[in-house]
Amino acid sequence: MLVTFSTKAYADITMFGDVATSLLKKMGHSGTVPSALLAADVPAALSRLTAAIDAEKTSSATEAKNTDDPAVSMSHRALPLIELLTAAAKDNCDVMWK
Repeated sequence: MLVTFSTKAYADITMFGDVATSLLKKMGHSGTVPSALLAADVPAALSRLTAAIDAEKTSSATEAKNTDDPAVSMSHRALPLIELLTAAAKDNCDVMWK
């Protein structure tokens, strides 16, 4: 499943469903697809997401990883969504996903 995030303030972003659901839960949302955030709720969701990503960075930095394949971290996967939420908060726009 693919999830597409959209807002009037930024280009649409499409992510794999499992990654999108995980990020939605980090934002404090239930993870329901489709759904939306009102413009007034976007700054709080952005704050929760960035706090969760920062906490995950510090915990994963302390864990040793002995794999040969480089994995794409959740912080890298979250960057486009963070940029979308930042633009939506700046322009006071709703955010929708389907």
